[in-house]
Amino acid sequence: MSTRNAAGPKIIQGGMGVAVSGWPLARAVSMTGQLGVVSGTALEVVCARRLQRGDPGGHVRRALAHFPLPQAAQRIVGAYYRPADAGHDGGFRPTPRFTLRPGRALQELTIAANFVEVFLAKEGHDGIVGINYLRKIEMPLPFACYGALLAGVDHVLVGAGNPAELPGLLDRLAAGEPASLSVRVQGATTQDGEFAARFDPRDLFGPSPPVLRRPRLDAIVASVDLAAALAANPVTRPDGFVVEGYRAGGHNAPPRGPRRFDESGQPLYDERDEVAPDALHALGVPYWMAGSYGTPNALAAALAAGASGVQVGTLFALCQESGMAPHCKQRLLALAAEGRERVRTDDRVSPTGFPFKVADLPGTLSDEQTYQQRPRLCDLGVLRSAYRKPDGSVGYRCPSEPVAIYTERHGGRSANAAARRCLCNALLATAGLAQQRPDGYTEPPIVTSGTDYTGVRALLSQAPDGQTYTARDAVAYLLGNKRQVAVTPKP
Repeated sequence: MSTRNAAGPKIIQGGMGVAVSGWPLARAVSMTGQLGVVSGTALEVVCARRLQRGDPGGHVRRALAHFPLPQAAQRIVGAYYRPADAGHDGGFRPTPRFTLRPGRALQELTIAANFVEVFLAKEGHDGIVGINYLRKIEMPLPFACYGALLAGVDHVLVGAGNPAELPGLLDRLAAGEPASLSVRVQGATTQDGEFAARFDPRDLFGPSPPVLRRPRLDAIVASVDLAAALAANPVTRPDGFVVEGYRAGGHNAPPRGPRRFDESGQPLYDERDEVAPDALHALGVPYWMAGSYGTPNALAAALAAGASGVQVGTLFALCQESGMAPHCKQRLLALAAEGRERVRTDDRVSPTGFPFKVADLPGTLSDEQTYQQRPRLCDLGVLRSAYRKPDGSVGYRCPSEPVAIYTERHGGRSANAAARRCLCNALLATAGLAQQRPDGYTEPPIVTSGTDYTGVRALLSQAPDGQTYTARDAVAYLLGNKRQVAVTPKP
């Protein structure tokens, strides 16, 4: 019996962090009949580091054996794979950084990495799987989406920016046509022309690339205004919306009102930032509510108001199958069990400029001493932005890089660099893929989550050991402990 439902899933598992929503979590959720989602952020780095760790379980290489470009798969394995018995010195080989014109090796790695993650999440069952991207990380998007399409992804979810171009991008990629996505270049004017990340499937497959199934696009929005504008135009109209409130983990939309802060320095949100569960009903597009909707009552209220369901992050980020490093997960679960977790919205942490939810844990970058002790560098560049140089060429910079480089060499404003954390290195560390420097320094993690731990505490109270729970437990809890209908395993 298949779980595919024209009405869509009631639960979308959030696409969290870097590899926190990895394929094991998405697969586990998908096999309950709900929408399991993998995080698409920095998958090229994640894939390369998993291979360098010896590819535990052989999962990456198993997926690459099905990649439709076998020579590219061989090149990737040859470049990054280290046998487990060869030992690991803690340091990872760097991956190339994205520019407007990425090299062939980076294109192949990005496409293959997204293929791998979706393939593994979908392997062996007929459930539905999605992938989550940040529009802010724009230069990899055409390549990343194409890799997900090659693996048969069912949903593409896009937030952290305006996803108006994504319907057309997915249409062209599915048809095997050249595709592009506009890239904002800071300081550029209309006289400089248009800047875009471009990809042509024919560069990889020759004159007849495969025609692929076009996935559904779910636009992650924080306001009715943006949703209405996207829905009104057939060119930009998505297949669904995820309405993510400011209580959700990860990046949040800035407050819609004046820039104000509370006594602890957190940005203040008000009624202008609240979206009622019935506010999008008139648009005629399926939608899911997110941000403190991780309880049975919240799901029931969303459904009663006309939503198709809810997106839930924190509840799944702390379950057994999530990719969060065990030492981070266990500490946060212990705090949650005692009601002592503390999550704050930090207006300065992220180099993207968006507010970012941070869980306060000693030894992570939420701790000021840990932050001050970290050597300031930017060697991954996932969140760096393009800017126009004085000579008219395009350069790349990140507010988290050394301040002198950012201001003197790259022309950035010093105020933009103050208190910024390197989320790229930190979030990889949170997923257990921390870089160890030649001097022995290991990159510290940073943990993000939503603010509502009601469901986490409820599940811990039901757990036999009081310390952990599974993704299936989380789905059953949200659905009121109703019996789960398992997906049909594939032979």
